[in-house]
Amino acid sequence: MTETVALGEFQFECGESIPNLELTYETYGEFTGDNAVLVCHALTGSAHVAGGRTTETSGQARAWWDDIVGSGKAIDTTDYYVICANVPGSCYGSSGPATKGPDGEPYGTDFPAVTVADWTRAQRLLLDELGIPHLYAVVGGSVGGMNALDWAKRHPDHTERVIAIAAAARLDPQCLALNSIARRSITSDPDWQGGDYYGTDKKPTNGLSIARQIGHVMYLSKESMNGKFGRRAAGRDAVRDTFPVDPAAGFFPYRDVESYLDYQAERFVERFDANSYLYLTRAMDNYDLAAGHESDADSLAAFDGETLCVSFTGDWHFTVEESETVAEAFRATNTDVAHHVIESDHGHDAFLVEPEKVGPPVSDFLADGVRGTAVTDTAPETDDGQAFAPVHTSLFS
Repeated sequence: MTETVALGEFQFECGESIPNLELTYETYGEFTGDNAVLVCHALTGSAHVAGGRTTETSGQARAWWDDIVGSGKAIDTTDYYVICANVPGSCYGSSGPATKGPDGEPYGTDFPAVTVADWTRAQRLLLDELGIPHLYAVVGGSVGGMNALDWAKRHPDHTERVIAIAAAARLDPQCLALNSIARRSITSDPDWQGGDYYGTDKKPTNGLSIARQIGHVMYLSKESMNGKFGRRAAGRDAVRDTFPVDPAAGFFPYRDVESYLDYQAERFVERFDANSYLYLTRAMDNYDLAAGHESDADSLAAFDGETLCVSFTGDWHFTVEESETVAEAFRATNTDVAHHVIESDHGHDAFLVEPEKVGPPVSDFLADGVRGTAVTDTAPETDDGQAFAPVHTSLFS
């Protein structure tokens, strides 16, 4: 069920406030007092994590993790009470640039800057409103995995288990650079209008389209792109009509990969807000697990639960090595942690498109912690100089 709750005045980490923060959320299963699992969505996700239905607030034709969350699935809603909240700054029901401010007009770029820490604090307030003092687990993928790690950092006594999938302690410079280009494509679009395009007949469609295309390239691996597209020309019915093209374009083939990116862009601009894309990518870029502490390990020192890190060999957005850095930080605090590496050619999208590989370690970790039969820690057990290397799925399937 989709609900929206008003949480009252909220001060963001940047120091600015809004008089009434609203969060849109969905819940699944029955709360028994000790079975609450918070699922943190990725960059452009919504509260609509499961159920396979279309809702007005999600704006998506299909739930984004329906293969993982549900009755009899990895996060089994017959056992767990699942909560997923749309984060502040997004455009799927929670307060953000597109929602109305005190003057009745959309906030636009007057909305305060948002951080992952703000997401965590807002989620804690939501759980208080729902009467949930303690979580059994927090799980998230991509920047949702950063959100999950932030729970271990800021509320170490409020959850027993943390699952960070395809996540990192911070973005590397290459990803920071690509995100900055994506944002610039939006802000350099004349139709962005300084962020005040609401209520006008023009929106920064071209800029947001390019930003999304950059994102899609980041989410795919070389192997998956080569297998899916190669250098093939698009079908004869494919038409270049998303963007203006140069006069010479007619001589050259319109390739499959171009057609795919144009299609994804067209779909995305129908459902997402350009200003929200700016706000959420900056929140992701800004996140640093060690912020305010001497190190990643120091930031996690108070957490005494169990942690599962999951990474994918084909993911260059959040790499296996970056997940291992997070796992090492937990090990340094003597936290029970496993780093489960999945061999995959799908790239960063693997956590969404390969539920058959993601589900078993998640399910077993929720049930039995790091001792789960499908949970494997692939890191060296000693400091003897042995190099870390990902293992093949077949070794522990």
